Order: sequence, then C-alpha cells, then structure tokens
Amino acid sequence: MQKVCVIGAGSSGIAACQVLAERGIAYDCFELGSDVGGNWRYLNDNGQSSAYRSLHINTSRQIMQYASFPMSDAYPVYPGHAQIARYFDAFVEHFGLRPSIRFRTEVTGVVQDGDGWAVTSRHRDTHEEERGVYDAVLVANGHHWKPRWPRPGIPGASDFVGTQLHSHDYRTPEPFADRRVLVVGIGNSACDIAVETSRVSRRTYLAMRRGAHILPKHLFGIPTDHLTHSWLARAPLAVQERGLQLLLRLSRGRLADYGLPAPAHRVLAAHPTISDDLLSRLAHGDITVKPAPSKADAGLVFFEDGSVEEIDTIIYCTGYDMSFPFLADGLLDLQDNNPALYRRVAAPDRPGLYFIGLVQPLGAIMPLAEAQSHWVADLLQGHRTLPDRERMRAEIHTYRTRTARRYVASTRHTIQVDAQAYLRELRRERRG
Repeated sequence: MQKVCVIGAGSSGIAACQVLAERGIAYDCFELGSDVGGNWRYLNDNGQSSAYRSLHINTSRQIMQYASFPMSDAYPVYPGHAQIARYFDAFVEHFGLRPSIRFRTEVTGVVQDGDGWAVTSRHRDTHEEERGVYDAVLVANGHHWKPRWPRPGIPGASDFVGTQLHSHDYRTPEPFADRRVLVVGIGNSACDIAVETSRVSRRTYLAMRRGAHILPKHLFGIPTDHLTHSWLARAPLAVQERGLQLLLRLSRGRLADYGLPAPAHRVLAAHPTISDDLLSRLAHGDITVKPAPSKADAGLVFFEDGSVEEIDTIIYCTGYDMSFPFLADGLLDLQDNNPALYRRVAAPDRPGLYFIGLVQPLGAIMPLAEAQSHWVADLLQGHRTLPDRERMRAEIHTYRTRTARRYVASTRHTIQVDAQAYLRELRRERRG
C-alpha cells in the first residue's frame, strides 16, 4: 500500500491532506507549529508566519475558498486573518484531518531512498527523531517565510543608526509612533504597512524602484477579483489589459495625480498591488512618495532624485526567497527563485517529489493547491502518468519563456500563474 509524506499544514498542506484522505491514500503530515493555518495564523508558534495584526485577504472569500468547503456566507467579502484561521480549523475538523497531522514536528531531511523517499523528522519538544520511507513527498511548506533582503543592499545601510527590519517581522504600527519611517517597496505589504505607520508616525515615506498599478478591492461595487470569472477574463490578453485599464481609469483616475510614478508596464504584467487606503492617504498628504534609496549615512537616507531625509526606521518590503532546507543538496535548483517544475508541481528528474502551492497566482492559492493535489493523487493511483522527461522540460521552457514575455523581470514573477488558465491546464492533465 502506498504511503505519502505531506510537509506543512498551512493552506496548501491541509488541501493535500483532504484530497489524499478522500482518495484513500495513506499519508503522514508534518507541521512545525502547534496548529494549522501556516502564514494565516497570527503569531504562529512555528516562527514563520508573516501575518500582521490588521491583515485581511486581498482576494475575496468566494475566490479564495476551497471547492470542497465553501466559506460561510456570514464572513465578510474580505475576511481578516483570524477568520481565515478559523476557516482552516473548520476545514480540518469537517474532514477529520487533525489526527493525521504531527504537530510541532520539523522535517529535517528528505533524501531519495531507492524508488522511495526517506524523511527524517524531529519533535520540537522531545527532540525525538524519526525516520520513515514514503512512496512520494508533497512539499507544501509555503514560500513566504524566508525574508528576501535587497540585493544589492542600500550602500551605507550597515552603518545606518536607526532600526531596520523586513516586513516579515512587522506586526503592529505602535512601535513606529512619532518616528520617521521609510517603507521600501510597492507591493501589497508595503502599501499596508505604509498606510498603517502613517497614522502614528511623525512621517512615512514610501520608496520604490518602479511604479505599480494600484487596484481597489471593489470596482463599481463588485469585488475586483470577480472579473476573473467574467467575460473579460476569457477575452484575449490585449483586450483584458485595455478593459481593466479603462475600468481603473474611470474608477480611480491617474496614479500620477496621487504623486505615484506612472507604471512602465501593462496592468497585467505584474502581480497586482491591491489597496483601498493607499491612494486616500497619499491624497491627504500623510505618505510621501520617494524614488529608490541610493545610500544611507548615519541617520540620513539619500534618494535617486537627489533628495535627503532623516529616517529613524527602514522597513524592507522586498519579498521572499524560496527555501526548502530539508531537501538534500541537488534535489531542486532554486536559483533566482525559479524552480524547474512540470506544471509548477512535478520535478522531472525526481519521481515522487511534488510541490503543492508553489505558485504566485493572479487569484488565490487555496483552490489551486486543491486542484494540484487532485492531479497528484491521480498520478499516485496510476490514473494518469507524467510525460517523459524531455516533454516535461519542454513544458517548463515554454512556461518560462511565456512568463518572461508577459511579466516584469523579477524574482516575484518566476512562479506567476493566471489562476483560471492554470486550473484549465490542470484539468487537461487530469483528462489525459
């Protein structure tokens, strides 16, 4: 009888567990923390959650929910992290998954063992180690837990006399009261943190290397991500671009009118930055936009436009590096956050090694992780087979070429997928 190892009980890991249980595939799930939910459990004792106190989802609950377990209609359109954590708790209880999860257990090693995989784990409290051999390993530990610092860093930052932190460690705005705060970045975390700190700081600056399209959470009273299920999403990409750009111009106006640099890329050529509050804070003068920092000197930060500001705190919202420290050397090349995975899931040269939720979607990860898990279950049960290695490598090359052509060159976009198009890819794989 086959047995599978699932690493992580966050949103992707519990989706994998549910599918495996439904399909009658035996598995063990290892979770570093004391509960499920991963990144969505505020102050998670696994030490890897980047959730801050005010965090809410940027995709609507209808788009985020699992197909097998819809969210309650009593939830708001954009729930907060505590509600999402309760949703994951309810999901696990509904499907009876909790007994199969080994909490407070760290996977310390994954190596090939003949036709299988040897997995070593250690309990965080007893320090007891175990070794098990599995037919397959489903890696679902997430990719938003290892902070990526600027490369290269700001010249002189090592001698900066103020405080520096990554957004991964930001929790509440109170520590920044009456301080001069510089937030570096223009992604979702950067916008949220700049908005929050601007309410308590002496001054908040938002610095960026390039402009970004800022999308509201609602367009004309409809959750913006519901457009992914509209006629517009089924139109050619150029039509989608023009249609969305027109809707944004009508509802929001020009970004330059708020002091933001005009984006040099198309609206669908980058992962969306979604904020209802940033533009109003800019319009009120509570946040000052700056170009990229050029150097730091003691308590001063210099910017590319020649301006200089006194700064007490720098918060880097510069993304994350992918990391799987338990994988044996050579199992997966993660250079530039660009893993070579067939359909973003299967390692062509490592039969039985799969990655669940290792995508950055225009949409939400949860239903994608669920669909990925169903496809992997098909493979495990022999209902479908992977193509030969050359065909898998050709698909990876095509994906990388297409992604590089569509999106801004950035480590943020190496695993980017359009949720609906990607779901169609997985359905084709399952049909054979």
